[in-house]
Amino acid sequence: MNIVERKVVYAKNGCVATSQPLAAQAGLAIMRAGGNAVDAAVATAACLTVVEPTSNGIGSDAFALVWTKGKLHGLNSSGCSPKNISIEKAKAQGYDAMPVFGWTPVTVPGAPAAWAELVRKFGRLSLAEILKPAIDYAEQGFPISPVLGYFWERAFAAYSRLKGEEFEEWFKVFAPKGKAPKVGEMWRSQAHSDTLKEIAETDANSFYTGKLAEKIANSSQKAGGFLSLDDLANFSLDWVEPIDIEYRGYNVWEMPPNGQGIVALAALNILRGYDFPAREAAETTHLQIEALKQAFTASKQIVTDPKHTNQIHADWLLSEDFAKEARARIQKTAAAPIPFDLPASGTVYLCTADGDGNMVSYIQSNYMGFGSGVVIPDTGIAMQNRGHDFSLDPLHINSLQGGKRTYHTIIPAFLTKSGQPVGPFGVMGGYMQPQGHVQVVMNTIDFALNPQAALDAPRFQWMNNLTVEVEDFFPANIADQLTSRGHDIKTTASGGFGRGQIIWKDEQTGVLAAGTEPRTDGTAVGF
Repeated sequence: MNIVERKVVYAKNGCVATSQPLAAQAGLAIMRAGGNAVDAAVATAACLTVVEPTSNGIGSDAFALVWTKGKLHGLNSSGCSPKNISIEKAKAQGYDAMPVFGWTPVTVPGAPAAWAELVRKFGRLSLAEILKPAIDYAEQGFPISPVLGYFWERAFAAYSRLKGEEFEEWFKVFAPKGKAPKVGEMWRSQAHSDTLKEIAETDANSFYTGKLAEKIANSSQKAGGFLSLDDLANFSLDWVEPIDIEYRGYNVWEMPPNGQGIVALAALNILRGYDFPAREAAETTHLQIEALKQAFTASKQIVTDPKHTNQIHADWLLSEDFAKEARARIQKTAAAPIPFDLPASGTVYLCTADGDGNMVSYIQSNYMGFGSGVVIPDTGIAMQNRGHDFSLDPLHINSLQGGKRTYHTIIPAFLTKSGQPVGPFGVMGGYMQPQGHVQVVMNTIDFALNPQAALDAPRFQWMNNLTVEVEDFFPANIADQLTSRGHDIKTTASGGFGRGQIIWKDEQTGVLAAGTEPRTDGTAVGF
């Protein structure tokens, strides 16, 4: 794959960057109609549930970092497992590990609540105005874009292997002609439109305590699922304090656990102890890989719902003591990760910015493509399968329990310098996300790349043990040198290396500079 050259988008009054052109334009239209960056972010997010359903949906979870009036706010709108689920009940269904499909991995969706809360707290327009572009695209239809069509076709092949009545609605909604829609073909969903109208008119209350909640709960009960009306009614989101580390004069911000943003921070905390004279060098990539191994290995032992454990060691993971110990483990050659002794005790991403200084880093996901394969009849709501990340080992930190948030892969990020915003950024894509964050931050700070170049640069992804995947346009000489250091290098196409967006603000002029992901149908727009 050769990355198609794109240029940085510069604007003064507002910017939107995301993975689908129609959604980016929807957000910009809301901003031009008088909305701010928060309104634009919600409009874009809602539109993405229609125009990129291969990665997210109305049944998604969501996280956001919002910069406004000199402060960064963190919103965790991830849902809990059903109260009535347990390891014993999952095993009684015949599972040795949490399944990918069906009702068992379904958790309460948080995205609709996030939209309403963001607008209530920081927006200028009504939720009905903000969701109108998404409603219109769902009702009138839109043509399938190239990368969207590719992943829709892949999903259709995967979901075609699923058997059971609970999956029939997926095919009715997403394969109405008995196949995935082709690139350039129109797709529409009146059910999506009707549901988005209901969410808009009730400020999302219908999704948790009204008509939509009843439809979800009834569908679950009919299929023998665990999710109940009480689970939906008891959903609550949290405003939390973001966490950060200082990296070469900048502060890199992430959401605290239950998200995996702490992995990126821990890796950067290790890496700031080294000098990196060149980006395209085997030593640079080797150290990045080894630092990420250390960060992932430690975080997997501690990241889960902090309300369900006394073993969250976020401060330790971001400490210099941890960083020093991790550096001491890193050698000149690749090493399989070794667990630490703990001290006692496919997502969509978007970012927006407006001329008044508001900025949003936002992410939502059904987790694995379309999610669980469960679509609530007559609603277009594809339910996420986030519960797949729970462990059925009762001693595991992320063990399945009723009413618990799981380890969450989706992570928005933000960059500041001297207490002032540089801007929002993110790279979506499962466990690639913190790895993408590390690479984008270093491309920006260590190697002075502009936002588009920081995204265009070839990426790697540590997979497990000594295995590292690199993109097919990754420098071959560096890949060979990494192999000689003991890394098991696999060259592959660019579908699994994340999708990022960036908006940086020039502190002196206020000009916004946006980059968008070349590995998808990404678009950055501004005015």
